[in-house]
Amino acid sequence: MKTAIFRKEHFNAAHRLFNASWSDEKNDAVFGKCNNPNFHGHNYELIVKLTGEIDPITGYVFDTKELSNLIKQHILTRYDHKNLNLDCEEFKDVNPTAENIAKQIYTTLRSLIDASLDLKVILYETERNFVEYPA
Repeated sequence: MKTAIFRKEHFNAAHRLFNASWSDEKNDAVFGKCNNPNFHGHNYELIVKLTGEIDPITGYVFDTKELSNLIKQHILTRYDHKNLNLDCEEFKDVNPTAENIAKQIYTTLRSLIDASLDLKVILYETERNFVEYPA
């Protein structure tokens, strides 16, 4: 029987949602406050879920300390207290929406975690707005 484990982390980052091919009016209409030319920030809550079989020797699905280290090394150091538009190459030409951030976190972690484990990323942009990737 499969079991799921979760690791919750937190990071703060600034971003601006903007499409350079649109007028200022259209950007404001679509992105609202998130289109602030001076950027704005969020206190993101990140939940990483791994699902798999329990190892009969260790009793783990995956060592949560190792998962914590992977997230800190490859995600938090990359995004915490950063301007996602200016500091992160992966968002130079991609709007750093919660959806795109979650997708990027998934892609990064997927390459580091054995494919036998199912991986989900849940990213809270606010208490009420969050995304799950993949759905």
